[in-house]
Order: sequence, then structure tokens, then C-alpha cells
Amino acid sequence: MILLHGHTDNRAGMLGNADLLLRHGYAVLLPDARAHGTSGGDLATYGVREADDIRRWFDWIEQAQAPRCIDGLGESMGAALLLQSLPTTPGFCAVAAESSFASFREASYDRLREKIHEGSWAGRTLLRPAVEAGLLYARWKYGVDFERASPEDAVVASRVPVLLIHGRKDTNLPPRNSEMILARNRARTPAVVLWEPAEADHCGAAGAEPEEFERRLIGWFESHDAPAGNRDLRPDSKIVP
Repeated sequence: MILLHGHTDNRAGMLGNADLLLRHGYAVLLPDARAHGTSGGDLATYGVREADDIRRWFDWIEQAQAPRCIDGLGESMGAALLLQSLPTTPGFCAVAAESSFASFREASYDRLREKIHEGSWAGRTLLRPAVEAGLLYARWKYGVDFERASPEDAVVASRVPVLLIHGRKDTNLPPRNSEMILARNRARTPAVVLWEPAEADHCGAAGAEPEEFERRLIGWFESHDAPAGNRDLRPDSKIVP
């Protein structure tokens, strides 16, 4: 299991999830994302470059351990990085992504409208010029096209089963983000499933509903015990209560 942490955090932030998985017999890899913790790099690119990092971690595990399955679990930015790695790392048996953004653009709208305490409409209208200016500046200054950071598009291009988790009380990245990912993938196979715990905030599903979180997470990985290419495909994209 590859565990991926959120923005400004490091691998220690995933120790609770690691403990849960270890108790169920999983081996875990807890890397620091680039420009986080002890990893190198001066700039986090929210998936543009990190997707290749994940592919290389996957390849290293596969070559060193030859496990039957490699799965992934990410939170917030880590969830978005994990989803963006799927087109180039198709060997995952299954992944779970909690509180992901749908795209870097969508996350930018959310961040800016949060600062002025307005609804999502404000980000797409009043604050849109600021987002456009930021994207252009990043291309000029760092040579990074953040428009490419899109978990929503990446999941469409993948066949790996995805469990999306998003708390209904998340104001950091509203659940609309995971709902957008689901909406783009309703006809996709294998499954894309969204669980929205009613009382959970940002990355708070385990704290709000610990037993249900454990049941759903472990059940998801246990029910997908082979790479997607080795399973029969079936349409099964849905929101689960």
C-alpha cells in the first residue's frame, strides 16, 4: 500500500492510516511528496510531476517485492496525486482517495472564494481573473502548466477501481470536487464509488465514523484483489450512502 499525505504535511500525517492497514496485514510505503518532508524539490506541482514519482515508487515495490497487489490511499493533495498517477500506473489493484480536488483550477476557485467567505460562484466569476493570472504566472516563472493537474481527467483515462471519500462538512475542498470526478465517470468500468460521510470535515472520515471508515476501506481493497486488466469489467459508478 502506498500512502500519500496532504499539502504542507509529510509522511507522518499518514501514520494513523498506516497503523490501520498494518493491523489488516498490509505492508505500507510512506513517502514524502516532492518539496515536502525530507524529499527534494523546491516546488509542489500538485500532480503534474508527482504522478511520475508515484509510478517510480510503484515500479520499485513491484521489482523489489513482487506482491500480488499494490494499492494506494491518499488524502487531500495526496489523493489528487494518486488519482493523477493512474493513467501511467495502471497496475494498481485499487485506490482510495479522500478529499481530493477535481482539478487544480477548481481547487483555486475554492481557495479564493474561501478567503472572501462567498459561495463557489465567486471563484468562477469575480475571482476568475486572479486564477487565470496565477496560472499564466506559474507557466512563465516555473515552466509548469497547472491546467494539467486534473484528477477528474486522469480517472477518465484509467481502469483502476477508485473509492472516493469526501466528508459532507468539508469546507476546505467541498465535496462537489469528488462529485465532479464521479459525474465524469458514471459510465466508466471498473467501479468509481463515492462515499460521503455526513459529519466528516476535510480528511475527517476516520475521525467521524472510524468503524465505517475501516469497514469500507478494507472491504474495498479486499474486493479488488487483482489488477484491473485481470478482472471482468462492469459498470458500477455510484454514490453509496
